[in-house]
Amino acid sequence: MPRFHLAPTPVQEAALLDQCAHARYIWNLALEQWSMWSAGRRTYPPRYVQQARQLTEARAAGDWLRSGSQTVQQQALRNFDQAVTNFFGGTHRRPTWRKAGIHEGFRIVGPQAQRVEKLNRKWARVLIPKVGWIKFRLSKPLADAKSYRVARDRSGRWHIAFAVVPDPIPGPGTGEVVGVDRGVTVSAALSTGDVLRVPTLTTGEKRRLRKLQQRLARSQKGSNRRAKIKAAISRLKAREVDRRKDWVEQTSTRLAREFDVIRVEDLRIVQMTRSAKGTVDDPGKRVRQKSGLNRAILANGWGQLVQRLEDKAAGRVEKIPAAYTSQTCSRCGIRDREARESQAVFRCRTCSYSANADVNAAVNIAAGRAVNARGATAVLVAEKREPQLPTSA
Repeated sequence: MPRFHLAPTPVQEAALLDQCAHARYIWNLALEQWSMWSAGRRTYPPRYVQQARQLTEARAAGDWLRSGSQTVQQQALRNFDQAVTNFFGGTHRRPTWRKAGIHEGFRIVGPQAQRVEKLNRKWARVLIPKVGWIKFRLSKPLADAKSYRVARDRSGRWHIAFAVVPDPIPGPGTGEVVGVDRGVTVSAALSTGDVLRVPTLTTGEKRRLRKLQQRLARSQKGSNRRAKIKAAISRLKAREVDRRKDWVEQTSTRLAREFDVIRVEDLRIVQMTRSAKGTVDDPGKRVRQKSGLNRAILANGWGQLVQRLEDKAAGRVEKIPAAYTSQTCSRCGIRDREARESQAVFRCRTCSYSANADVNAAVNIAAGRAVNARGATAVLVAEKREPQLPTSA
């Protein structure tokens, strides 16, 4: 989905925020209706068709909703209906409330989404309903799209993303297979021996972020000083997110071009990153440690990497069961939980094979090893090059 930097004027920005408020208000109303329903009731909560009729009545009765775009408001209902469908399908979490300052965005679909004009080599413009023509930076080729989404991140930057499915990247045709082991310390270890890490904030940026967070804790809620500090923190966080997205794009493109088959662990990231706080009657254990692990998993872009691989290498991504891949020797196939001496070192006690622990797991993934409880494995595939132990400092 190509995304471009939007450059609205102050007047246009105020109109965009009104559109975001309309979309957020409609979403929250639909969520409130759906939340009042419980299993076992004879009547079902209203879905999109019925809610669309209610929206028409609400627009006729109120000036505030009527001043906004009907397309934006109807699309908010469609998005919520899809979110409910995804929740019952087991692919997404339960829909949640949308908050001002955090969820700022709306979607335009249909003929109105095709009102896009290229101005010159660097700039283009889009006609947004109830707002007018807004310029955006043409940082990549512009493709035809039937819908787009306008959003503002927490740092105050506006973006427009066109819903275009890019053409898959053709494989090299060499038949090479690569395994990708995702981790926390090492973002992605390849069966070729390469170890990849997501770029984060620099040491100076982390120091500044820590000082800003300390100042935020001492500031008074609702004050202008607190708002400025939060904006500065958001800018640093946005910089980190941009680097992670760029890393995901470059890594997924590289793997799609260099290998015909890409094998990854079949991980349920949504379940893995659930909170451990529990309930009042049954509180969780080691909640802070689990929260830190959840943040580390999300910061390494596990789900984003696989999603972009499936987009770019369509039909060439295979998911392998993750059981025992980190405990099995990639050379002799013996499973030994004591063989992993540390986070970085794997040393087989049967054949004395040593390697980087993450790379060893990646080789097992590349082999498509379906390891069972008795340690049986499939035939090992050849690695591109022999993985080596990490050099000591």
